[in-house]
Amino acid sequence: MSVKRRKFGVLEASDMERLVLDTFALMVYFRNEPGVARVRELLEAAARGEIEISMSLVNLGEILYITERRQGEEMTRQVLSLVDSLPIHIAEATRKRVLGAAHFKAMYPISYADAFAAALAEELGATLLTGDPEFKALAGRIAIEWLM
Repeated sequence: MSVKRRKFGVLEASDMERLVLDTFALMVYFRNEPGVARVRELLEAAARGEIEISMSLVNLGEILYITERRQGEEMTRQVLSLVDSLPIHIAEATRKRVLGAAHFKAMYPISYADAFAAALAEELGATLLTGDPEFKALAGRIAIEWLM
């Protein structure tokens, strides 16, 4: 992971490596599954200001409903509190992002939440961090870093 520096050592935000996490990537982190070391490494780099990490609000919603179904409301509140403490920018579902997600969903065999992650990665010129095999169909369309 490299961070470019401008003349006189001033870091330009536009030069910073950008990553988008999908639901899969953050669930790996919460469940301590294979790939957790890489997610942890990237979150630590973001905390140091070396990279930018974003996630769609729709993907956060997916994490929350999965957690509530499996572990109840109290655990969901804890997960939300933890997410809020992480160096992750939660990107709103703007009109532009909804239209982008709709296009990805129409063109590729992916879930609607995955379409939001893909649209956000494309919009930001970011690399999508995932282990979800649904994204294999998008290889070449967006940059993907595979967990596992």
